[in-house]
Amino acid sequence: MSSTLQYAYFPGCVAQGACRELYQSTAVLTQALDIKLIELKKAACCGSGTYKEDSQLLEDTVNARNIALAESLNLPLLTHCSTCQGVIGHVDERLKKAQKNDPNYLEQVNSYLTKENCSPYQGTTQVKHLLWVLVGDYGLEKLQEKVKRTLSNLNCAAFYGCYILRAQDTIPYDNPFQPESMENVFRAVGANPIYYRGRTQCCGWPLSSYAEEKSFRMAANHIQEAIDAGADCMVTPCPLCHLNLDSRQKEIEKVTGQKLGLPILHLPQLVALALGISPQELGLDRHLVSTKSVLEKLGF
Repeated sequence: MSSTLQYAYFPGCVAQGACRELYQSTAVLTQALDIKLIELKKAACCGSGTYKEDSQLLEDTVNARNIALAESLNLPLLTHCSTCQGVIGHVDERLKKAQKNDPNYLEQVNSYLTKENCSPYQGTTQVKHLLWVLVGDYGLEKLQEKVKRTLSNLNCAAFYGCYILRAQDTIPYDNPFQPESMENVFRAVGANPIYYRGRTQCCGWPLSSYAEEKSFRMAANHIQEAIDAGADCMVTPCPLCHLNLDSRQKEIEKVTGQKLGLPILHLPQLVALALGISPQELGLDRHLVSTKSVLEKLGF
């Protein structure tokens, strides 16, 4: 029996569009770690929390189908997006509870799936973010053994955001209010964790469609706090957070009058750099805030 870790891979929407470098770096990193991903090509957008504003049943049915696709492969569902993790993971929790407490509701969800010739939800698998896979399934000691390039000069500020910490009733390997999993990954690859107040707060992305200035000021506060604490970069496990913190940083600077210029890395990019993978392979040239200062610190 193969000891290779295997997952049904749910890349999500943003990583296949605006943050293509996340899709790219996840592929490179998992290949380097001998983690096999089977991409769920037929999966649908998780809805990023918006479906339930119209219908809880809609959110549950769409994501029951996503989970069922992983179940059909007899594999855990892996995502590298905190928002997808929060939404799909919470649906999985809710439907597993429904199996015991509200079987009629689960039957209703599955009736829509079978009507469309989709496999029914069975509650036989798990939803795992890449962060949990690195910390729990792969293991930090094994990860440390793979390090080829020291990151000891790099001060990294984790930005967890909301969904990976508090969308589900329980999360593995961490405390939702005082998390350490990202910082433990930083230590494993030789980087220095930087702590600051806003690392577990909202990035402001959900506000951006109707309260843009408030969204920008929220993001600016987090970035400035990280800079003041001595961060060389911010690292996030969520592409939506990345969009607000990196892609809109220039707009944030105009609104707030603050000069920021803090590089925002995706989690797999940082880990892969420590494994000796080149910046070009990781799409670090795609960021709107230049990552040059980070790469210079690392000797590129």
